[in-house]
Amino acid sequence: MKQEFKIEGEYIELIQLLKALGIAETGGHAKYIVEQGEVIRNGEVETRKRAKLIPGDIIEIDDLRIILE
Repeated sequence: MKQEFKIEGEYIELIQLLKALGIAETGGHAKYIVEQGEVIRNGEVETRKRAKLIPGDIIEIDDLRIILE
């Protein structure tokens, strides 16, 4: 499934994105998802919870593909 997400400002932190999209229920859940290596950013596993995501980044979690604008 493909989804687009518009960033307000210059960037959004990875755990904030997971919460905003409803993928994670809490901050702790978001951190767990990242720590488990479930997040792919631009083709590579992203392990930084507070990674600054910018427009043009592509995030993949399971069968969900998120394109940041």
